[in-house]
Amino acid sequence: MSKLSVRSFAVSLDGYGAGPRQSLGAPLGEGGMALHEWLFATRTARRMFGQEGGETGVDDDFAARGFENVGAWILGRNMFGPVRGPWPDESWRGWWGENPPYHTPVFVLTHHARKPLEMEGGTTFHFVTDGIESALRQAKSAANGRDIRVGGGVETIRAYLEARLIDDLHLVVSPVLLGSGESLFAGIDLPFLGYRCVRQVPGIRATHMELVKQ
Repeated sequence: MSKLSVRSFAVSLDGYGAGPRQSLGAPLGEGGMALHEWLFATRTARRMFGQEGGETGVDDDFAARGFENVGAWILGRNMFGPVRGPWPDESWRGWWGENPPYHTPVFVLTHHARKPLEMEGGTTFHFVTDGIESALRQAKSAANGRDIRVGGGVETIRAYLEARLIDDLHLVVSPVLLGSGESLFAGIDLPFLGYRCVRQVPGIRATHMELVKQ
């Protein structure tokens, strides 16, 4: 049975999943790239971008596990690109080049319709305009029994958490202080929603926390 999971999502010590003032030059906000230094150093991440080498160990194990049994992804529109409002044209094709790292159907939450975008490597972006539950239904159908991974960003994860639709979360606490930005849990009562932390594992460059819905 498909699960809806958050995997390898990095947050700062002060709880931010992205820095302030996101832009084309700083898609994760100012200082936000530092959240992912744990990932960039891993062998898994380097292979994703056609590079050799990289660290093995706990961080790499978690990074690799994040792609196991994933049959579809859900992303917020900001994760797909910096374009706001109605699509002016179809020239923006994502941050990742012609062969994105997903290799499955990806469902992008947006308020503005756009036809599906087929990329190399098995990735097709589908643009969903009728809400998070519709995106989840479509992702489950496409995943064919495998899991659905919510890639972010913060607003998208918060929406699925508040609807109590996420089954489990793997959060990576990076040793970074951002001071401001997009807070992952502000105003969300996780115990009330039924979530609890079941495991914490120190890695090389970050600490891995696993939460499940009871």
